[in-house]
Amino acid sequence: MADKQISLPAKLINGGVAGLIGVTCVFPIDLAKTRLQNQQNGSRLYTSMSDCLIKTIRSEGYFGMYRGAAVNLTLVTPEKAIKLAANDFFRFHLSKDGQKLTLLREMLAGCGAGTCQVIITTPMEMLKIQLQDAGRIEAQRKLMPQAVTPGGPVEVKSPTAMQLTRQLLKEKGIAGLYKGLGATLLRDVPFSIIYFPLFANLNNLGKRGADGPAPFYVSFISGCAAGSTAAVAVNPVDVIKTRLQSLTRGSQEDTYSGVSDCIRKILRNEGPGAFLKGAYCRALVIAPLFGIAQVVYFLGVGEFLLSYLPKRNN
Repeated sequence: MADKQISLPAKLINGGVAGLIGVTCVFPIDLAKTRLQNQQNGSRLYTSMSDCLIKTIRSEGYFGMYRGAAVNLTLVTPEKAIKLAANDFFRFHLSKDGQKLTLLREMLAGCGAGTCQVIITTPMEMLKIQLQDAGRIEAQRKLMPQAVTPGGPVEVKSPTAMQLTRQLLKEKGIAGLYKGLGATLLRDVPFSIIYFPLFANLNNLGKRGADGPAPFYVSFISGCAAGSTAAVAVNPVDVIKTRLQSLTRGSQEDTYSGVSDCIRKILRNEGPGAFLKGAYCRALVIAPLFGIAQVVYFLGVGEFLLSYLPKRNN
């Protein structure tokens, strides 16, 4: 992130706009990632990302690729805003008299940002995963009826986010929306520890002069490179988180009581390679998502809107 001072409202607008644009562009790949990660031995429907997307379009139509997008688009604004603003906040307070942050302090700032964002990330992903995976379960019911038994807290063919939310709150209270919180922390904190320092250092290589800002394309490339690297690095934990947060499963698919139980059963039944399921999809999602986020952030869309809108009202 840039070390220049930007007002908090501008940071929040920047993060929100970046999240909305990024999610809209890459959501179908994210859906494929979730479905590939949730596949277990004996109930495989998809062989690859492209196969998953083709079958999704055939069985659910074009908009089937955007199942769960409404939840993501609604909550991605506060999620990305918190993540980006928190990182800047911690970088500012960890800096000494405006001096360049050490790598350790950059990692600490990223750790703080990752910890803050799970407040929104956990319920957002909890709901999104149920909606994204519903098409896979429906396809199993049609093509492999022996592999699926009713389960989960909501017994409907196409649950809505509100149905899921109401049922989870009714049965388990607020804790229902925060299932998988530990796994989410184990994913998002290391991701931010890797992403933010790597982005800052890559972006600094493209700066114009000692104090000049980096061109927007440098910020975009740096965001893509740092995002994809961090995404692949934490993909094993993302697989665990996805499995723990999935509420409906086939009769031949394992259920898990926690992180350690999930790791043990995946290793025993699917082998170490299962932890890399959806890794390339995740890299394809995160790279442009964070590249776009950094460009929007560095272009100062929030500052522009805050300064322009009042003038329009005069």
